[in-house]
Amino acid sequence: MTFDANSLLLSLLVGSVGFVCFAYGRKQRRFPQMLAGVTLMVYPYFVPGVWAMGAVAVAVLALMWGAIRLGA
Repeated sequence: MTFDANSLLLSLLVGSVGFVCFAYGRKQRRFPQMLAGVTLMVYPYFVPGVWAMGAVAVAVLALMWGAIRLGA
């Protein structure tokens, strides 16, 4: 992980969205939201670039949305 301002701010934003997803999923007992929340909170530590971090966040949220639409 690089320590430039853009990377730090994006990881904070992604982690915050992940925390909200996890808290909502835990309260409602919804597995897709909990899984997406944990993933969004953890993966910014392992992704080196800003664009890659944003792309992974969009992909995780799209997968969560698809799982919800399929009734999971």
